Amino acid sequence: MPRTTWSTTWRTALLASAVAAALLAPTAARAETGDGAGRTAGAGIPALTDEHGRVLTLRGWNVEDKANRGDAALSAVTEKHFRDMRAKGFNFARLLVFWDDLEPRPGQYSQAYLRKIERILDWAEKHDVKVLVDAHQDVFGPAFGHRGIPAWATRTDGLPFTPRPDDWFSEYFEPAVQRAFTHLYEDEDLRRAQARMWRVLADRLDDHPALLGYDLINEPMGEVREGEDLATAARRIERDQLTPLYNRLADAVRTVDRDAWIFVEPTPIVGEGVPTGLGRIHDPKVVYAPHFYNTGMEAGADYDPAAGWIESYERAVTRYPEQYKVPVVVGEWGPLNNSLPNMNRFYRDAMSSLGRYGSGWAGYVWCYGGGYCAVDGTGAFRTNKELTAEPYAEAVAGRVRSTTYDSGTGVYRLTYDAGRRGSRVTELSLPPGDWRVTARGAALVLRKDRGRAWILAAPDARVTVTATRG
Repeated sequence: MPRTTWSTTWRTALLASAVAAALLAPTAARAETGDGAGRTAGAGIPALTDEHGRVLTLRGWNVEDKANRGDAALSAVTEKHFRDMRAKGFNFARLLVFWDDLEPRPGQYSQAYLRKIERILDWAEKHDVKVLVDAHQDVFGPAFGHRGIPAWATRTDGLPFTPRPDDWFSEYFEPAVQRAFTHLYEDEDLRRAQARMWRVLADRLDDHPALLGYDLINEPMGEVREGEDLATAARRIERDQLTPLYNRLADAVRTVDRDAWIFVEPTPIVGEGVPTGLGRIHDPKVVYAPHFYNTGMEAGADYDPAAGWIESYERAVTRYPEQYKVPVVVGEWGPLNNSLPNMNRFYRDAMSSLGRYGSGWAGYVWCYGGGYCAVDGTGAFRTNKELTAEPYAEAVAGRVRSTTYDSGTGVYRLTYDAGRRGSRVTELSLPPGDWRVTARGAALVLRKDRGRAWILAAPDARVTVTATRG
């Protein structure tokens, strides 16, 4: 969840600690390669793949209903969300769900809520959109006026909490909220309750065709100890509390679902170019899922290309997947004030960066209106957000050698070596408009229809696919 009004105190502290940590951290060696879906793989960030072994690229948006709960939960999410996203070329949705809606009382799981989640996945399947189910929390949960971990699972030891509605993200640093995270991570009964919640959810959804994976907890935070700066605290929390948490929850999911991808997030501090302290998650299908927000831009500042923020973020965020050989999918990104003078440059720089190392992303947020919404009430892209709609290869049946897109000329090019096993069909997604698609090598364009193209290649063929706008 983006943080629109960070206080000056917390923003300054975060920036100072982030800069210090970035300066002190060793520089990772990185090499430009063409291995993977056109991304800078460094020492070898692997690609996300499907059940046929095809290299996947995910492009999409978060889908949410934070306003309604109980019987009205998820009522703001409709089939229109998925129909409209697919029509504009997007194949991925990160669906926010809340533990407090799923288990309003200990051990009592809402069957109505599970049915609503299933209905949303049915809509996604109908429109060929893959879904990541995100266990979302903001400022822990309803005990503090937000959503996420149920009030019955919130323990504060009587520490104080002062609401700050004009600076909600600073509420994460309230003593009661920080202590609640410590209890969630450390108390055995709460550990078991969170694992049971995930078993219930995964057991209900594991065989759904639209399901891609599970994001185990959104933007986890923790307790800052006396004398720690935020970067040091974040690394300790990630190392000592989040790594065991993710291993426990992954084990719980695997008791009922052996196939879905497990998405794990660092703390939000990674957004300031601080490498994560997360350790190894012992699961064969892990995805690293950081968020991509800048504190200055979230506070209303314009993008400054000379500041080097995107470059710093990219250097930091690629270290974990390079070390542990896991794919990257950015779970949230996108500024609130998208029409400021430099935002056109920001979207172009961001799209280029995200494509260098990641298997995909979910922008924040697909809704119809102002603020963070991707589109307005008529369904038209809001200013500069049309730059997120590019041609891309949804699934490549082989080894990707390179991908390029020139938005000025409207030319997209994919080169890959076709595989010998599994599916031989590569799928392209094309934004709205007229596109001419050609294939060179031992390959042919099987079909082009409604913003999609399918290419069939002979085994081991070197294939170049070109899509030209107009």
